[in-house]
Amino acid sequence: MLQNRLAVVIASIVLLVAGSLTALAQGLIAQKGLSADAAQAVARGALDKCRADGYRVSVTVIDDGARLKAFVRDDGSGPHTIDFSRKKAYSALTFKRTSGETGKAWAENPPAPNIDGTTGAAGGVPIKAAGQVIGAIGVSGAPGGDKDEACANAGRALGLFLTAGAPHAAETRGFLQTCE
Repeated sequence: MLQNRLAVVIASIVLLVAGSLTALAQGLIAQKGLSADAAQAVARGALDKCRADGYRVSVTVIDDGARLKAFVRDDGSGPHTIDFSRKKAYSALTFKRTSGETGKAWAENPPAPNIDGTTGAAGGVPIKAAGQVIGAIGVSGAPGGDKDEACANAGRALGLFLTAGAPHAAETRGFLQTCE
């Protein structure tokens, strides 16, 4: 009789622990992340494009949690471009579209929301992998947001090429790190 009770207690404990582990495993997610190498390549690509066009800019790259992954301020860029490039990147990340598209949407439906750290000025572009926003780039300092955005897009494309080995092959050779 004691053996039966002990067996029931042990079986109950095993089931309880197994159920807890299953629930824990179901609570974990796997997601794509922007590697440091990729962020540096994206930033460098944007800087090089702006330099080639004769612009001195600041470039900010953030990950999906809005944490700084890469930053560069070119010689001769204005001091305001440091914070403004981050606001553009943060806007692109937050609204999952270019900061310029966000600005247009705000203009069509005033008043614009007062969300700290965001802007509707063009120059911020989301970085996506498999349809998921994994980060963003913001560029500030060119004479016009459209030129900032062109540099951001060039950086994103060059970063993909350099770190993945081919355009649009974002999930290979170091562009993405899988966080488990």
